[in-house]
Amino acid sequence: MTKLLLSLHVLAAIVFIGPITVAASLFPRYAKESAGGVAAFLHRICSGYAFAGLAVPILGFATGAALGVLGDPWLIASVILTGAAAAVLAFAILPGQQRMLAADGPAAAATAGRLAMLTGVFNLLWAVVVVLMIVRPGSTTSA
Repeated sequence: MTKLLLSLHVLAAIVFIGPITVAASLFPRYAKESAGGVAAFLHRICSGYAFAGLAVPILGFATGAALGVLGDPWLIASVILTGAAAAVLAFAILPGQQRMLAADGPAAAATAGRLAMLTGVFNLLWAVVVVLMIVRPGSTTSA
């Protein structure tokens, strides 16, 4: 059962978080270029996959429980970073995308830089989580 949960957790991360990182990274460019249809599509990807991405921490907790590692510091750090990434997405990136879709001209250009930076932070948080999941400090796998 543990291998199945771990497989589903990793698959959910790839299928649901991957598209958010790509779409969120592309969004400021297309919104700034006034490619409204493309930008709106990228925003729909981000918001839709954000909801589906809730499967990642749910499956992660189930996997951690099955492995008996819920109290391990690397997992606690991963949970905190995942929460931070979710907060950046929910409270900064998605609302920023909505503002850019509604704005035009200089207001959109000013928002684009901030949104690109926030997307970089979101992507960096996920990269650190991935490294923690692979390296797992204190692991007996010597990875």
